[in-house]
Amino acid sequence: MAAKVRLFSNIPFLFFTPEVRILQQTDKTMDSPLRKMNRLLIPVMAGLLLAGVLLLWHDRKDASFLPREKQIILQSDSVMYVTVLPQDSLILRTPVRDLPKALLHTDLFHTLAAKMLATVRAPQQDGVGIAAPQVGISRRLAWVQRYDKEGEPWELYPDIRILARSGGLTHDPEGCLSVPPLQGRVPRHETVVISWTDPQTLEERRDTVHGYTAIIFQHECDHMEGTVCTDRADSVWTSPSWAAERALFEAAGTYQKPEWW
Repeated sequence: MAAKVRLFSNIPFLFFTPEVRILQQTDKTMDSPLRKMNRLLIPVMAGLLLAGVLLLWHDRKDASFLPREKQIILQSDSVMYVTVLPQDSLILRTPVRDLPKALLHTDLFHTLAAKMLATVRAPQQDGVGIAAPQVGISRRLAWVQRYDKEGEPWELYPDIRILARSGGLTHDPEGCLSVPPLQGRVPRHETVVISWTDPQTLEERRDTVHGYTAIIFQHECDHMEGTVCTDRADSVWTSPSWAAERALFEAAGTYQKPEWW
């Protein structure tokens, strides 16, 4: 009977006995603080639940490569087509999207990483770093050769960012695989602090980098914002030796964009 009284407490049952009506009123009075708390907590909990669902949906929505990205990753040869200005301005001038951690342990990501490395180390490119937009993938990802480490290893940097720049400015010549055969003197800081997601542990890592390798990181991170080195250069010129070297590969059709692109 008490449960029914609570369930229909807002309905005036005139046939209740006086004892039941008194019990009902007393029950309301005793529960009023708890009911007030429930009225406050229920919307809050509902809001938190909704926020959690939306966040999960957002992560799931972004935790996959786009159809166009999948096509480029899967259909490209082991040495990928390298985007160049001005014909590939759309991809090279667009700021990249973040790279969710959920992608880093997928087969597509491993395939992309392997092909990017093969591309930058290929004789026709022979670079010291490469960013994902340079192979048509607008994501925050880069390979960098660590000249500051023993053996000068190549290392992969998902979600690469520069947190701080310091030291004096250098003005050394730079070239870019996406603006051949141009070179320019680009002002760069001598030291940078970088952060990235470890591709194995998925933990955030940081490092302080100096010298030439710091310049490479600044160059690659510029690509993430749609910037190339000639945009920052004090002066720009055509490299005759680089132009002659590329001419040999161009004659063989090495740099030709695939038909499906």
